[in-house]
Amino acid sequence: MIPNNKASLLLIYTGGTIGMKEDHANGTLKPFDFKQIIDEVPELAKFAYKIDSLSFDPIIDSSDVEPQTWIKLAQVIEKSYEDYDGFVILHGTDTMAYSASALSFMLEDLGKPVIFTGSQLPIGRPRTDGRENLVSAVEIAAAKDKDGKAMVPEVCIFFDSVLLRGNRTTKISSDNFKAFRSPNLPPLAEAGITIRYNKTLILPVPEETRVKARTKLDTSVSILKIHPGITPQTVSDILLGSNTKAVIIETYGSGNAPAKKWFLDIVRQAREMGKIILNITQCPSGSVNMDLYANGKSLSDCGVVSGHDMTTESALAKLFHILGEYPDQARAMLEEPLRGEFSK
Repeated sequence: MIPNNKASLLLIYTGGTIGMKEDHANGTLKPFDFKQIIDEVPELAKFAYKIDSLSFDPIIDSSDVEPQTWIKLAQVIEKSYEDYDGFVILHGTDTMAYSASALSFMLEDLGKPVIFTGSQLPIGRPRTDGRENLVSAVEIAAAKDKDGKAMVPEVCIFFDSVLLRGNRTTKISSDNFKAFRSPNLPPLAEAGITIRYNKTLILPVPEETRVKARTKLDTSVSILKIHPGITPQTVSDILLGSNTKAVIIETYGSGNAPAKKWFLDIVRQAREMGKIILNITQCPSGSVNMDLYANGKSLSDCGVVSGHDMTTESALAKLFHILGEYPDQARAMLEEPLRGEFSK
């Protein structure tokens, strides 16, 4: 890696805990002006980077994030792409994995870093994790290799000293600084005394690096979590719903679900209606393999697609993307990794 003291970065604040400061008059948390980011985090000035900031107005609690938020982010990055070497998005933690997954698919031919980060404590608190998260995310967003190419030309999440591929990440804790995990892919980088990059895992810079924002999203997707005692009415309501084009089934273990006749009959009926059904494991780590057990094979025989080791967040975002942009190729595209979202 070569130093890049002249890097130009855009810092985008959507909302979330990291951008809050305590009002000493009444003890409430209020967002601070990100135009004064260097004043709030003076460590950033030591990099000598050019850092511009953009704040959503109004800012968005991450629980209120919608696909329209992702569209706005993608359009901002596309419009500003030629002016900056990298982008850092400050975002609430609750839906960060969904947003990072969505942006990974929506930003086609991305050749620059888009790094999501945030914090569990406001940046104004003495023990905040926000400063270290932000400083390291900025350094990674500016990093280039010896050929002057971005070290990490991907959409990622940086949190608690690790850089994770955005569409491989899920939130695992509401009150621990180690809030995110990438269960089926090691970190792309780890920040210690230096930042150590796992170059064998990082996606290459594409030949065409003029990013295109693919903003057509079709949200006609439902999620069905299999559980003991699940009823035919529940399964039917979700799989056969008239407004649903695709369903993610969160199954047991390596992709198993009930082999009862009523269940498989509903799955077949959904497939006959042209619906896409994607099999994702409920397990925190591991992969779907529908050839391993008879119950999984029954789903495969009904036309259910394996989600391999995708997270639910990534599966949802990918379906939104391909149903919106490539509806006629959606099933075929689901079975191929587009942005490193599953192992194959």
